[in-house]
Amino acid sequence: MKQNVTRFLQRAQQGFAAFTTGQKVVAVIGTVAVLLGGFMVFQWAARPSMAPLYHDLSTTDASAVVEQLEAQGTPYELAGDGTTVMVPRDLVRATRIDMSGEGLPSGSDGGYSLLDDQGLTTSDFKERTDYKRAMEGELSATIESIDGVETAVVHLAIPEKEVFEEEQVPTTASVLVDTRSGSTLDPGQVQAVVNLVASSIDGLEPEQVTVADATGKVLSTPGGAAGTDGTARAQMVADVQEEYRARLQSMLDRVVGPGNSTVQVSAELDFDKAVSETVEYDAEAEALPLSSSETDETYDGAAAGGVTGVVGPDGQMDPAAGGAADGSGSYRKSETTRDNAVGSRSERRESTPGAIEKLSIGVVVDSMSAQQANETDIRELVMGTAGISRQRGDSLAVASLPFDRSAEEAAAAALAEEKAAEAAASRNRLIRNAVIGLLVIGALVFLAFRSRRRARRREEETTYIVEQLRERRQAQAALEPSPALLALEESEASRADDLRDELTDLIERQPDDVAALLRGWLTERP
Repeated sequence: MKQNVTRFLQRAQQGFAAFTTGQKVVAVIGTVAVLLGGFMVFQWAARPSMAPLYHDLSTTDASAVVEQLEAQGTPYELAGDGTTVMVPRDLVRATRIDMSGEGLPSGSDGGYSLLDDQGLTTSDFKERTDYKRAMEGELSATIESIDGVETAVVHLAIPEKEVFEEEQVPTTASVLVDTRSGSTLDPGQVQAVVNLVASSIDGLEPEQVTVADATGKVLSTPGGAAGTDGTARAQMVADVQEEYRARLQSMLDRVVGPGNSTVQVSAELDFDKAVSETVEYDAEAEALPLSSSETDETYDGAAAGGVTGVVGPDGQMDPAAGGAADGSGSYRKSETTRDNAVGSRSERRESTPGAIEKLSIGVVVDSMSAQQANETDIRELVMGTAGISRQRGDSLAVASLPFDRSAEEAAAAALAEEKAAEAAASRNRLIRNAVIGLLVIGALVFLAFRSRRRARRREEETTYIVEQLRERRQAQAALEPSPALLALEESEASRADDLRDELTDLIERQPDDVAALLRGWLTERP
């Protein structure tokens, strides 16, 4: 076995030595590529299949789990921005059991599990405190499930209810959220956080919830609607201004052409929350009355003793309003009372914060490029598109001025130069790659031609040597040898065979050296 291996290595070394320089380089590069590919395939095949151990871990729990895995020597991988821990699939169950024994993952708050240890001797203060902590933990876990939220901390202020107090101290809550890198909470998500917290606590109004992020920016304050405070109000104003500006700019681009006009919009929004109530009463004229009463009273005659008068409303005789002095007189009274049905209609209107209070629009048209545009027509178009209201105090200014195009021309020139440079670079890369390709092809053709030429030369020299040996052998065989000479010839023939085998082996191993030696012999032979 050892001799076979040694013989194989010698033949491989002799074959490699017989290669040309180009063949040696190709052989070395090919061998390295095969070994590297085999190593990569082995690494891929030996890599274990990973499966999730825990999902959506907090940074604290993820750090504790990773430390425990490193202490145990268990291979792991992190995914999902560090919130998911991956381990080999066959070690998932055993690793979870080990982590549970170490109390991992512990979680940021106990949630409702804090209420499991309460007994009969638990004080009222501890019950309230545990309930508040449990609610804070559950709300934190709920808010952390919102997309983009990394960590959430909830604090509740639940005052004790006073029995004989009409006005109770309101319940308040504060929420601190830490978002993932590169993400922020939009006003809709902030409102969702406010509603979740307010709906989970008895007696908590959405107006009493404060939401802030990790940078210290307040997203929602008590008494204000979520998303309409601080920077959110500025963002709402910017959105309204951009909407009007884009709408007007699109219309003007169609009229005077792109780049020939500019629009600026300034909006003032009303963020006050107003409530108005209206009650109206109406009655139908032809409707039947609910109840009616009629009174008719008549008196005609003279009082005793010649006193005449009229019975007044109080039932007493009124001589001054009576008849004549001769005792004659009359009295009439008619009264009707009806109770009609009266309907009522009540209306309650609540204005949403963010209504437009005032618009200020400025439009400038390029006088050089849009000479045929009528300023009056542009004014009417802008007023109709933006809904300008004089009663609201809106203002509109339209002007026709020449535009400064130097910046646009410089940008266009720079862009043209950049495109020309990119085209030149692309052309140079193409030429360079083509030249390199031609050089490589030429080198390969030259090496192949040279190798073929050397092979043909070795074949011709070998053929010539064999013919010379054959002629010499034929010349020796033509003589009549004696028995002793035949024995000597046989010995020489056997020796010649060995010599021929050695010569053939030498020719295969060092063809160039043998050919040079033979040429030297042939030159010296004459």
